[in-house]
Amino acid sequence: MNTLFISTSDLHGGAAIAAFRLMNALQAEGMNVNMLVRDKRSSNNNVIEVGSKTLNEWNFLWERGKIFMANRFSRKNLFDISLANTGVSVTELPQFQHADIIHLHWINQGMLSLKELDNIFASGKKVVWTMHDMWPFTGICHHAGDCTHYQQACGRCPYLVGTSPHDLSHKVFKRKQAVYSSGNITFVACSNWLKNLAEKSPLTTAHRVLSIPNPIDTRHYHPKDKMSARKKLQLPLDKKIILFAAVKTSDKRKGTDYLSEASRLMKQHTDNVLFLIAGNNGKEIETRFALPAQSMGYVAPENMPDIYNAADVFVTPSLQENLPNTIMEAMACGTPCVGFRIGGIPEMIDHLKTGYIAEYKNADDLANGLFWTLFEADTETLSANAREKTVKTYAQEIIAEQYKKVYDQ
Repeated sequence: MNTLFISTSDLHGGAAIAAFRLMNALQAEGMNVNMLVRDKRSSNNNVIEVGSKTLNEWNFLWERGKIFMANRFSRKNLFDISLANTGVSVTELPQFQHADIIHLHWINQGMLSLKELDNIFASGKKVVWTMHDMWPFTGICHHAGDCTHYQQACGRCPYLVGTSPHDLSHKVFKRKQAVYSSGNITFVACSNWLKNLAEKSPLTTAHRVLSIPNPIDTRHYHPKDKMSARKKLQLPLDKKIILFAAVKTSDKRKGTDYLSEASRLMKQHTDNVLFLIAGNNGKEIETRFALPAQSMGYVAPENMPDIYNAADVFVTPSLQENLPNTIMEAMACGTPCVGFRIGGIPEMIDHLKTGYIAEYKNADDLANGLFWTLFEADTETLSANAREKTVKTYAQEIIAEQYKKVYDQ
């Protein structure tokens, strides 16, 4: 069986990393899998870059330009929505022609247009679509927040200026409805939270919707000696370390405002804490913490296990999440986690067993969770539980087997 993954990138962003890991997991189980991308970052020979650099840049800019104009030349929400009005052609490629299964992942920002999706579905090939956010079953948004308009046919979109019942979100929704009707799609959500939302959309009514989490290589992400990891990274041996990691740490959606407020609340009780920041733009937020903070900058994936093992707790104050790779990685290393009750996070962190679930947008409860994990909980038990859950639930061989069953069906 030949399987073809289609993704905007192979390594840039959480969805791309999850897709790349799944490809490797399936290959480890003996499957023949290739991946088409417009933005290749790895050296993997099974990843094929499509479209010229000029074409890909034009497609990206053309879509953003349409959004910019639709929003009356406002940059607000410019990257919160996607139109899929342009993209690359894949159906004539030999990799597509030879594939038995077409497995879509995150295909926005100039990768696939709705027209090309129509061609894919009309080809008669079996299609699996892993949903890394809400876009596949909404009109144009990646995260609907409190909006439930996608449960009808969108319209009055909160991401648009001057909305109406038949605005751009409604038009794209109806276009999607027509496109999806030509195919037999198996939608796969990475969390039960996302699956439950997807099932409420008319776009998935005639199709199967499943829930399968993202995979992780538990041999690469595994517990190590904490003191050795700290010495290797030249980190203090006598402080409690709170790790915060994101691709772009300064992104407001990552909840840094709540984390900095939590640091102020924690300072009232302790000063023996270091906030460790891993990711781009870490220096921008370093000074916002009331307790000492240190930015590591961008950390390559192969070095992240040392970072996780050096920490006493991993925190994700994110305000929009599906199934964060970072929580999975931290737990695989035996590091307890703290996060808000949002998206798929409560499915990953078992409250008071593998970490702490704080009430959404509650800095006080976030501080309570961090303090409890660091100073009150049985850290050895938390660590063992976190590792055990990851091995039993997210290990790549387990997830690969679940997807093989989907392909067979």
